[in-house]
Amino acid sequence: MTTATVTPPPAAATPAPTQKKVWTEADLLAMPDDGVRRWIIKGQLREEPSEYPGVTMTVRNRHHSEIMSWVATTVGNWLRTQPKPRGKVYTGEIGVRLPGSSTAVGADVAYAPPGVVATQDDDKTTMLDGRPALVVEILSPTTTQEQLDEKIDTYLEASVPAVWVVHPTRRTVTVHCPGHEPELFNVTHRLPANPEMPGFAPAVLELFE
Repeated sequence: MTTATVTPPPAAATPAPTQKKVWTEADLLAMPDDGVRRWIIKGQLREEPSEYPGVTMTVRNRHHSEIMSWVATTVGNWLRTQPKPRGKVYTGEIGVRLPGSSTAVGADVAYAPPGVVATQDDDKTTMLDGRPALVVEILSPTTTQEQLDEKIDTYLEASVPAVWVVHPTRRTVTVHCPGHEPELFNVTHRLPANPEMPGFAPAVLELFE
């Protein structure tokens, strides 16, 4: 009796794992100004859609813009009282490249201390390159809690001394500092001092009117 030998079919090749693209600052700067807020967290692209679908430029609602101007004015008024060399205050979704990671985020307002300002190289990047002493995020209708938490965690991991999250409607500021629980302040309060901004402890009300 002859026994037939059955040859099993060749095993299917295991597909190679798809490698995620590692996004860079250059990729971010090359993207169009189409109304979408974009940033990079540890090499991964994050996006927040425009509040105004179809608008092909970055715009802000007037309430957001008004608070941004008040925050920048408050920081600027304090800054003028400081001896030279001074730091600088930046607004309008300033790009911030945080040290020690492939992370580039956009901040509504950021204050860079003198030491960081002195190291800027415009031939290298148009972003703020280094760790701000203060970052301010102003909530917008399109901001999700997940996006906000990730950005806050990223700032704190980079040892940014103070991160303010401003709620335009409730007129509150939540302050996040490394190693501390977040604190909520309303218009009857004064914000806590920042070790890298001597004498700067404004009333919350200054940020809204």
